[in-house]
Amino acid sequence: PHAPAAFSGPRRCSPLVIPLGGAGIAAEMADTKEAKPEEKQDEAKAEGEEKKDVDMAEGEEAKEAEKAAEPEKPTELEADAPADSRPKLAAGAVEMNMADSTLNVLPTAGGRMLMTLSEGGSQYLLAGARATAGIKAGRYMFEVKIIEAHNQKEPQHHGGRDHGAGAAPQPRNLVRIGLSEAGSSLYLADGGSASIAFDSEGFLVTGKSRKKVALKFSRDATVALVVNLDAASPNANTVSLFRDGVRICDPQPIPEHLKGKTLYPHITYRNVSVQVNFGPTSMAALPFACRMLADAAKSDVELAPKPKAAPAEVVFPVGLPDHGYFDFVDQFLEKHTDFEELSDRKIVDWASKSGLGKGTRGSAASQDKPDVKYGLPLMDDGSVLRVLNHVAPTSGRRFVVPELRCNLVPKWRKTMLQRWAGPAIKKTAVVIMGEPPAEFKAKVQEMILAEKKAKAEAERKRKAAEEERKKLIEEKKRKAEEAKKARLAKQSGDAEEAKEEEEPEPAEEAKAEEPEEVVVELTEEEKKLTFRKTALPEMAEAVLAKCYADFTLPTKEEGFDEIRFEWQGESAAAKVLKDWIFAKKLTQRVEDLQPGQAFKDAHGEWTKNLSTWRKLASEWKDPAKRKALLAKRAEAKAKAAEEKGEEAPKEEEKMDIDDLDVFAVEDVTDVGNGEPLFANFAFEDWLLLSTRYEIHLLLHNFKKDLNDPDRPSFASKDLGFYFNKYFKKSFSLKSYATDKFEDFVDLVKDTFSVNASSGFLEAAMAEDTPIANFVKLTEEHRRERQRRLDAGDETAELKFPRSAPTPPPRAPAQQSSGGYRGSDRRAGGDRGGSYGGASYSSRPGGDRGGSSYSTGAKRPYSSTGGSSSYYGGSAKQPRTSSYSGGGSYGGGSSRYGGGGSYGGRR
Repeated sequence: PHAPAAFSGPRRCSPLVIPLGGAGIAAEMADTKEAKPEEKQDEAKAEGEEKKDVDMAEGEEAKEAEKAAEPEKPTELEADAPADSRPKLAAGAVEMNMADSTLNVLPTAGGRMLMTLSEGGSQYLLAGARATAGIKAGRYMFEVKIIEAHNQKEPQHHGGRDHGAGAAPQPRNLVRIGLSEAGSSLYLADGGSASIAFDSEGFLVTGKSRKKVALKFSRDATVALVVNLDAASPNANTVSLFRDGVRICDPQPIPEHLKGKTLYPHITYRNVSVQVNFGPTSMAALPFACRMLADAAKSDVELAPKPKAAPAEVVFPVGLPDHGYFDFVDQFLEKHTDFEELSDRKIVDWASKSGLGKGTRGSAASQDKPDVKYGLPLMDDGSVLRVLNHVAPTSGRRFVVPELRCNLVPKWRKTMLQRWAGPAIKKTAVVIMGEPPAEFKAKVQEMILAEKKAKAEAERKRKAAEEERKKLIEEKKRKAEEAKKARLAKQSGDAEEAKEEEEPEPAEEAKAEEPEEVVVELTEEEKKLTFRKTALPEMAEAVLAKCYADFTLPTKEEGFDEIRFEWQGESAAAKVLKDWIFAKKLTQRVEDLQPGQAFKDAHGEWTKNLSTWRKLASEWKDPAKRKALLAKRAEAKAKAAEEKGEEAPKEEEKMDIDDLDVFAVEDVTDVGNGEPLFANFAFEDWLLLSTRYEIHLLLHNFKKDLNDPDRPSFASKDLGFYFNKYFKKSFSLKSYATDKFEDFVDLVKDTFSVNASSGFLEAAMAEDTPIANFVKLTEEHRRERQRRLDAGDETAELKFPRSAPTPPPRAPAQQSSGGYRGSDRRAGGDRGGSYGGASYSSRPGGDRGGSSYSTGAKRPYSSTGGSSSYYGGSAKQPRTSSYSGGGSYGGGSSRYGGGGSYGGRR
C-alpha cells in the first residue's frame, strides 16, 4: 500500500490502509506509470481536496483556541435584585381586575384562581383578564399555574365532516401570559399591537408576529413571567419565561412601540382553571432574586383607576332599521367605556378572536342577527348567548343590549326585561329616532369617506398589480424574442451579428416610484346623507316584513326605570315611527297573511260555476249536443206550460245575437234562444274571465283578512305574491302577451285600477257583485275587439301564449262513438292552473273526442281531424281566437273520435 502523503499539523483522521498482494502492488505501479490524462486529473483533484481539509482543520483549531481564551458566559442572564428601600404597594393592591375581564371569567379563592364558563359553545371561547397594576419601571415577576384542564366530549356534527362540519380551535387547552396596555383588547395575540405574550405552546406573539422561542408548559407547572424595564440592566426592555424555576427561553425584546408605556400583566385562557400569584412570595424560586409584582415600589407601578361606584345598569337602544342604529351603539360604547355590549354580533367577534374563523352566514343574515354557522353544534345552537344572558345580570356590571328587533316589539321587550328583574339593576331605554345631532352626522360622514377611500385604495392596488403583471409578460416576450433571434443568427453562422444582438442595451435604472396618495372626496349627495348604507342590512327583509307593524315606543309601564330620547323628543319620535310604519305598509309584503274562510267559500262557488259554464260551452259547440240541448229546453218549457194550464209555447223567433244587449241578459247560460252568452269564448276570453273574477276576489278578501285600515290594498309589484298565496298558482304578465303592467290593466280595466297617489290596486265593483256580471264584462270586451277587427284594427286581436301540448300516450287509445279518453296536459298542466281551478275532462260522445271542462281532469290532444270548429259546430267564431284551421281536436277522420276541428275563421 502507498504511504500517506506527509503534511504538517495535527491529523484529523486516521489514514485508510488497504492491504494488497504483490501482484496487486505491481499492477498498481504499472497503472501509475501508464496513467491516462483523465486519471491524472482525478489524482490532482483528490490532492486539492485533501489540502482543503487540512486548511479547514487548522481554522477550526484556531477558533477553539480563541474560544478557550474568552471568558465563559454566566449560566443565568439576570442578576439578583438589589435591596430597595422605596415605599411599597399596599397589601392586596395587585390582583386580577374583574372590571377589566371578559364576561366568562369566573374568579374564586379571592381572585387568586380563575375559572371559565364551559357550557355549550362557551368552551370554544377565550377568557381574558388584566391586572390592577401596570409596570412602568424596574424588574418584576408574576406567576401562573394551570390547576386543571377541561376536555369535554364534543358532539358529532349531524352532517359529518364532509357536510359543513367545523373544526374546534386548537389547542383545546390554552394559556397565554403576557403584558398589554390599559384599555386594549382583552384577548392576547388577537392581532393587535398593544400587547406581547407567550402561549403554552412556546410561541411569542406580538402584533401579527408569532415565533417559537420557548418550551411548552402544561398542567401543574408553575410559569413565571419576568418583566425587565430596568434601564440600568443589560436585559432592559425584555421579557423572560421560566417553568418551575428554570428558564425556558432567552430574554425577548419588547417591541419598540411598547417601550416607555405602562404594561399590565394579562392572562388569556381557554378550557383551563389557572392560579395567579402576584406575590409577595413566589411559588417556584428562580435562579436569581427577583421581586414579585405585589412587592413593587410605588413609583415603578401604576394602578388602574377603580370603577366608579355606579349601580349596575342595562341600556336598551330603540331605533329603526337602517337608520344608524349600530353606528349609534358603537359611538355609545366609545364614549361610555364602562359599558359592555351583549349581543349576537359581539359573540361573532368573540368567536373570531378565539380562533373559530368567520364561519358561514345564512341567507337571512343581518347586523342584528348575523346568523353565522361554524359547523359546531354547540356553537350553532345559540347556547353561548343563552348562558351569558343568565350570567350578565349577576355580574354587577353595566351593559348595552342592542337587540334591534326585540327592543322595538312590546312582547319581546317584556321578555328581556324579565331577565334583568330586580331593583338592583337600572333598566334604561334609549330612543334614537328622528334627526340625529351634528356630532353623529359628522362621524357618519367620516366613516363614509373612510370606506370610499379604502375602496379607491384597493382599486389602485389592483390596477398597479395588473400593470406589473402586464410588464412581466411583455418582458418575458421580449427576452424570448431576443433568445430566438440569437439562436437563429447562431445557426446561420453570422456570429458577429449574434454577438451584437446578444449584447443587452444599457438598461435605465428603474426609479422606485412612490405610490400616489389616493385623494377621495364626498359628493354633494353623499354629504347630505344622515345614515350610511352597510353591506349587511341592520335587519333582514324577511324578518322585518313579519314584525314591523308591531313596532312601538317603550313605556315605563313595561318596567323601564328611565326612558331617554336621545335625538328628538317623545312626540317627534312617535311621529317618525308612525310615518315610517305607514311608508313600510305601502311597500312591504305581509308574509304571514292567510286566506280567510269567506275567500275559500267564494272561490269554491266560482270554481263550480266556471266548470259548469265551460262544459255547457263545449256541448253547445257540438251540433248533435246542441240539438239535444235545444230539444231538452223545449220539452222543459212545454212541461212548465202544461203544469200551469197554458198552451204550449210556439217556436221562438230567431234572435240576432250580435245586436243583443249583453247587460240585459238575465241568465248567462241562455240568452233567450238556448244559446249561452259565452258560446263564442276563445281561450283568451276564458283566461280573462278567470282573471277578472280572481283579482276582484283577491282585492276584497285581502282587505278583509288583513283588517288594517292603513293598508286596504297592495301595490302592483306584490300582485304575483298575493295571487300565489290565495290561489296557489303563479301570476305572470307573459301569460297575457305583455311585459308592462299598464297594458295588463288595460285588458281588465273594468275590474280594477291603480290608485295614482298610493299605487294600490283598487277593485272597480262591490264585493257582492254577482259572478254572472264578470261573464257579461268578458263578452262585451270580446265584442268590442271583434268590432275593431271588423273595422280593420289588427291590434285588437289577442294571442295569448300557451305551452306546447303533451303528445298522447303510446298505449292503445280507447275507441268509442264519442271519442278518446285522454290524460295529456297542455299549457303547463291541467287547465285548473290558468282558469281558476277548471280543467279539461275527456268524455265519450263530445266534441274533440267528447271533452268538456271539469275540475281536476286533463285534456287530450290531436293534431289531425275533421273540419268543424272546436268552439261549436258551424257557429261563427270570434276573430280573436288564437287558433285557426289546420289542426283539429276531433272530427270524422280523427283517430281519437269526435267530429270537430279546432279552428274556424278569426
